[in-house]
Amino acid sequence: MRGDLDGLAAVIFDLDGVVTRTARVHARAWKETFDPLLAPAGQAPFDPAADYLRHVDGKPREDGVRSFLAARGIAATEDEIRTLAARKDALFHERLKDGVEVFATSLALIRDLRRRGVRTAVVSASRNCIEVLRAAGALELFDARVDGNDAARLGLAGKPAPDTFLHAARLLGVVPARAAVVEDALAGVEAGRAGGFAEVIGVDRAGQAAALREHGATRVVRDLGELELAA
Repeated sequence: MRGDLDGLAAVIFDLDGVVTRTARVHARAWKETFDPLLAPAGQAPFDPAADYLRHVDGKPREDGVRSFLAARGIAATEDEIRTLAARKDALFHERLKDGVEVFATSLALIRDLRRRGVRTAVVSASRNCIEVLRAAGALELFDARVDGNDAARLGLAGKPAPDTFLHAARLLGVVPARAAVVEDALAGVEAGRAGGFAEVIGVDRAGQAAALREHGATRVVRDLGELELAA
């Protein structure tokens, strides 16, 4: 019987919300960054579910700041945007000291793929990718990594542009038509579809299955433990 990922040469995973549970840590850091700005303006606080998914999830930090502030009608200079992005990063680093939770089913799938000779990569908009992977004990599970530092150094556009996924495919030595992208963010599945990948698997951690499909997911699962590989 054919498995869900059979015939693929590589699978490229998003980090936050797919491999690690750091999405919740990111959301808390964003809330602590934005709420002091919103309260004096009489605005509702940052919603760590709806606002996180809609405006900042999967995006480079400064793009996330721009998106959220624009949605709230708040004008900001580029210096102010950089300051807010830096504050969010500092808060995130502080919370990383408490450790990083992982999705055990995701790690099990990655290990199974590697045993079968499928190459694996991780792509993250975060500049803390290596630090997070090391804290999660998952650094050695990927043949290639592309993070926010690589994107800045190489001039790769952030998601929903496909640049970072395409660069990961090049590092793995595979064409997109022989690879899958696994993402939980709307911007991420949109990027996978734009890159022409064979499969774009949306991981629905927040009850947004329909939106994931609308943005380009070829299939949606609630957990990677649902994916099957041929025996």
